[in-house]
Amino acid sequence: MRTCTKCGASLEDTAAFCNVCGQPTGAPAPAPGVAPAPAPAVPAFDPYNHTHEFDAKDISDNKVIAMLVYLMGIIGVVIALLASATSPYAAFHVRQGLKFTVVETLLGVVTVLLCWTIIVPIAAAVLMVVLFVCKIVCFFSICKGQAKEAPIICKLNFLR
Repeated sequence: MRTCTKCGASLEDTAAFCNVCGQPTGAPAPAPGVAPAPAPAVPAFDPYNHTHEFDAKDISDNKVIAMLVYLMGIIGVVIALLASATSPYAAFHVRQGLKFTVVETLLGVVTVLLCWTIIVPIAAAVLMVVLFVCKIVCFFSICKGQAKEAPIICKLNFLR
């Protein structure tokens, strides 16, 4: 292992440039017969963005109904179910709203059961604020006409 003369970052012995600052290291380029190491696999698309699955007309017709899910909670879910029962776009956001409701309910139950501690109600309050911010993010993604899964909720495997 070598270090960069400009920034001090650690370098591999075969590196021709520093990965941090781009400074040439003076190391010879790899031989023509030697293949460079493959780059790490990066998905070409966002697996949590489902906008391409919906018709543009369906999105524009049911955008306001989908917003109600995040603005009004469970009441918004019921209104969205009644107002646009045949819309796949609204149904997607109803499922996302139900996931928020489940997580908020579980958080409330745990908080009530462990209210005699000090740390659990404080942690629950912080998590409720985080969930509120996630709802705001989802609301703005609807304003853009997108169908993205909720940022933190999508990582919870028990809600699949």
